[in-house]
Amino acid sequence: MSKQTSGSNGSNGTGGNGGYLEFERPLARLEKQIEELEATQAASGRDHSATIKTVRAELARERQALYSSLDAWETVQMARHPKRPLVPDYLRLMVRDFAELHGDRNFRDDRAIITGLGRIGNHKAMFIGHNKGKDTKERLENCFGMAHPEGYRKALAKMKLAEKFNLPVVCLIDTAGAFPGIGAEERGISTAIAVNLMEMARLRVPVICAVIGEGGSGGALGIGVGDRVAVLEHAYYSVISPEGCAAILWKSAEHAKTAANALRFTAKQLKKLDLVDDVLPEPMGGAHRDPAAAADTLKNYIVDNLTHLKRCKIETVLQRRYDRVRNLGSFFTAPAATSAKTTVAKPRAAAKAGGRRKTQSVVVDKA
Repeated sequence: MSKQTSGSNGSNGTGGNGGYLEFERPLARLEKQIEELEATQAASGRDHSATIKTVRAELARERQALYSSLDAWETVQMARHPKRPLVPDYLRLMVRDFAELHGDRNFRDDRAIITGLGRIGNHKAMFIGHNKGKDTKERLENCFGMAHPEGYRKALAKMKLAEKFNLPVVCLIDTAGAFPGIGAEERGISTAIAVNLMEMARLRVPVICAVIGEGGSGGALGIGVGDRVAVLEHAYYSVISPEGCAAILWKSAEHAKTAANALRFTAKQLKKLDLVDDVLPEPMGGAHRDPAAAADTLKNYIVDNLTHLKRCKIETVLQRRYDRVRNLGSFFTAPAATSAKTTVAKPRAAAKAGGRRKTQSVVVDKA
């Protein structure tokens, strides 16, 4: 949790330098050099345009090289950037006539989950997403976007409302995980998430999911079953946070960077492993550099897929959603240490008789 909040007071390498992270310091130096040259040119009247042009070109090259090859831990830092657009920002930028809906009709209104009706493109839809909060006060009230059971029951109630009125559901995922406190356990957090998984798999309306920042553990999966699942370029989607993984394997969160690299949760790796359908490009330097452009990309993706899904019979949509979940992911195993071949295994859909899950193995020559 401390990793999430550190940026609010300018730490985590984002203080000054235009919100640059630690690994972005070379870019910050070039940007500062350009600012100084422009200031000197304005004050002295001397022409530094050629030098400024050269430094700008170098800055562009450095940006392209840096952001096209981020490692897993750098991706985590980007996903947690304190200036990164949150779900309310995307709703404001791409949804018209948004009307928020509150409460789970059982316990309370969990502010870590935001739900409501709105229009996107030519479509009316139900929008559901995590809400981390903008400042320290709001983040504490929202538990940093980590929902309690009532948050997932609230989300499910609104999905059922959307199903009743034949409205598609759009889920925006941005959480480090479900809330890990005693109260959440007492009120059945695992059951709430499991019920959501089951109900979303058979919801009789189109469902689009997008990971816009952090996609952590069951907290993300609780609103993450859909017909199409996308992840933004500098977001991540993982079974556990890097700190949580490090605490389990190495008994210390100090090994979070090592854990991040082992978890293989960056957008490119997720796509390669068939865990997500699409990777959405972000503006150069991340979504926080141009939130409007990032929102426009996400909006176009949602609108295009809703248009396509609405043309299909709902029985076809449900069958494809079921097949997608049953065939999710691919994995690789080496049959022998000395073998020059690798077995590529992909799960098949359940057999009609008996419902057993089978594994299809294809041998691929490494050479």
